[in-house]
Amino acid sequence: MIHITDKSQCCGCNACGDVCNHNAISFVTDIEGFWYPVVDKEKCVDCGLCEKVCPIVNIKELKKNDLPQSICYAAENKNLEVVFDSTSGGLFSALADIMYRDKGYVGGAVFNDDFSVRHYISNDKNDLPKLRSSKYLQSNLEGFYREVKGLLKAGEKVLVCGTPCQMAALRAFLHKDYDNLIIADFICLGINSPKVWRKYLDSFEERYGHKVVYCKAKSKEYGWRNLTQKVILDNGKAYYETSSQNNFTKGYLQTHVYARPSCYDCKFKGYPRISDITLADFWKIEEVDKTLDKNLGTSLVMVNSEKGRLFFERVKPRINYHEVPFTSIELGNRALKYSITPPSVDRKQFFEDLDKMSFLDIAAKYILPGQKTFKQRIKNLIRYTFCILRNTQLRPKPVYQFLRYNSLSEIIHGNILLPTPYCVIDIHKGAHVIKEGVTILGQKVKFKKSHLETRLSVARGGILSLGPGTIIGYGADIEVFEGGKLSFKGEGGSNLNLTVICANHIEFGKGVMMGRNVTVRDNNGSHYINRQGYKNSKPVLIGDKVWLCESCTVMNGVIIGDGAIVGAKSFVIRSVPPYTMVSGHPAEVIDEDILWKY
Repeated sequence: MIHITDKSQCCGCNACGDVCNHNAISFVTDIEGFWYPVVDKEKCVDCGLCEKVCPIVNIKELKKNDLPQSICYAAENKNLEVVFDSTSGGLFSALADIMYRDKGYVGGAVFNDDFSVRHYISNDKNDLPKLRSSKYLQSNLEGFYREVKGLLKAGEKVLVCGTPCQMAALRAFLHKDYDNLIIADFICLGINSPKVWRKYLDSFEERYGHKVVYCKAKSKEYGWRNLTQKVILDNGKAYYETSSQNNFTKGYLQTHVYARPSCYDCKFKGYPRISDITLADFWKIEEVDKTLDKNLGTSLVMVNSEKGRLFFERVKPRINYHEVPFTSIELGNRALKYSITPPSVDRKQFFEDLDKMSFLDIAAKYILPGQKTFKQRIKNLIRYTFCILRNTQLRPKPVYQFLRYNSLSEIIHGNILLPTPYCVIDIHKGAHVIKEGVTILGQKVKFKKSHLETRLSVARGGILSLGPGTIIGYGADIEVFEGGKLSFKGEGGSNLNLTVICANHIEFGKGVMMGRNVTVRDNNGSHYINRQGYKNSKPVLIGDKVWLCESCTVMNGVIIGDGAIVGAKSFVIRSVPPYTMVSGHPAEVIDEDILWKY
């Protein structure tokens, strides 16, 4: 009979519930959001089956495989759309494609409607997008083991993926290896509390007043290494939080406080692997094979069994791959061998507070960094000073303009407009310039000896708002007329020869990127046409993470939705829907549901 007295000895795999023929085992969720088996002694016949399928109890018998050492690969799916939609390199999808082609079944973790997670299996290829990608919280497998066993006994081919403890539980539940079964697991740092995850999602409603309708971990639109959490709300607005902004990820990686207790002494680390194939992110891939490093995600593949090797041979035509030495795989995957370290904060108090506080308050108390150390302050000061020296080159003109257009307070707090050589700046005393973080004006990546002039003019009564991380390439001509308002929300920038003419209102959203010779204007230069309703100027609003390609022109009155791409040499006179690609003269929609990375 299963009786949990030490929670670190239960991984929550649900196998004991599935094996009980008398329905004597149910699962009760504790204050931390993790479930544990509870036995109804009235129904229990003390048959011992629950203990026989427990992966922790039977770890010594389970931890074996038939290859003396795993065969290892760095790999990526050849289908770029699949790579974008995957957590790493899209290898699970490549495995699944072969199983679907064999008319087999594929099982893995999927989100429920409330974004809790369960395991699900089907032979419908249309289910692959919801099976794809890691979910980073515990998945419920109640009924899953029975379903898999039933399919195998019926002769169906099956591919299943889950955490190492879940897949060890499946081995124990089945009692034997089936030729028609491929088991895949992944290198797991630790499984997070569904309760904390739900609190994190609720924080979006607190901040923005709308419910979450979609979420994806490690969204590739800001690069694989940024570990970006993408969330879409019911108003259609998408939010992106990188690892430095996402307090769920920061809490997971920095405090370890909401991993399951069994994760601190995981029995499923190291070798041999219990699965046929192990998948993971191939961290440090740039040190192994630069051709597979596009910052879109590269998969580490460990082939652990002869059956897995034969299956993987069939996958190879669908992927780009490079066999790597076994010794190379541990460079960036410490979690392959070592358990997550114990929490760095008071776990008991954390979960007591979680019941009383919002996730925003929890983050402020436990997750957000405290006061910077003296060493960190010195490092930041050196980095900031070097940025100023590198861009001004200590030449008289940019140094003079730097001191003229930034107050002492702004310089001390790092909210500056940083001119490079060959910048001409004319900001009227009656203009209003708002700065947040560092904006570089006239940056050059190549042709460092070029004398191409960069111009910035803000007239009396004009407003210029500069967000953090704004970069204006050299050769730009930016003019804000009297009464005009120009805003860059930051974290984006332009290549050379950007032209912005603002007499009304132009707004560049967060993360907007621009190619060479882009023009954006909200007015026709006081030229009038004899047509009813004609207006000389109308606002231009460019959403977050828009890509304006080389030599495109955006005219007055245009609204460009989030995530859109405006093709090279396009002339935009009508609004552009979010996540579409437009091209032409005038620009028309040529593709939809676009995602892109820079």
